[in-house]
Amino acid sequence: MYQHKSISLADQIFEQLEKDILIGKYSFGEILTELKLSEELGVSRTPVREALRRLQQEKLIIDTPKGSKVLGISKEDLIDIYKIRMPLEAMAVTGFINNVTEESLAALKDIIDVQEFYGVKSDYDNISHKDSEFHEAIYHYCGSRILEETLVPLHKKVVKFRKASIKHSGRAQESIKEHRQLYEAIAAKDTNKALELINNHINNAKNSILSEEY
Repeated sequence: MYQHKSISLADQIFEQLEKDILIGKYSFGEILTELKLSEELGVSRTPVREALRRLQQEKLIIDTPKGSKVLGISKEDLIDIYKIRMPLEAMAVTGFINNVTEESLAALKDIIDVQEFYGVKSDYDNISHKDSEFHEAIYHYCGSRILEETLVPLHKKVVKFRKASIKHSGRAQESIKEHRQLYEAIAAKDTNKALELINNHINNAKNSILSEEY
């Protein structure tokens, strides 16, 4: 199932299990065992054991006598994530503007152009995927490796909730419009406007997500 890559097999297993937990494939309270996962993924138990250890460190699972119990992300976790993201996203946007290049600006524009295309088609999976790409491009080009390494995992943790919110609440078109406005402020190097827009965008995303039932 898994091919050789520059990262270890345990890393690949960790990334797959992290994604599966965050998108809700494994529900809260579900018990995961080394044996079950090794059979499911077609790998030995050793990399699975290492991946489970890392997931425990990430607080996505907890060890129990029966196996690893899935914790996932709670509503309280979501509130905390957005509280943390708000000032950090503002820092990333400021850094992007301060370090802007033709390459970084073109990358951001390409993403929002494609997201608008999927918006017309109401292709919610790809709208959500491009949402991640848009934010991660800002993190990547903000000029701070530490900021990028902090924000990317936080953004990943809400992927299931963003998808549900975009699909059910009509949030998709609003989010795409907010991305376009933010891009235009960044392109104009209008830091004050960009900060106002990113704060509103994150706050709107939080309110939309928290209004959903999961």
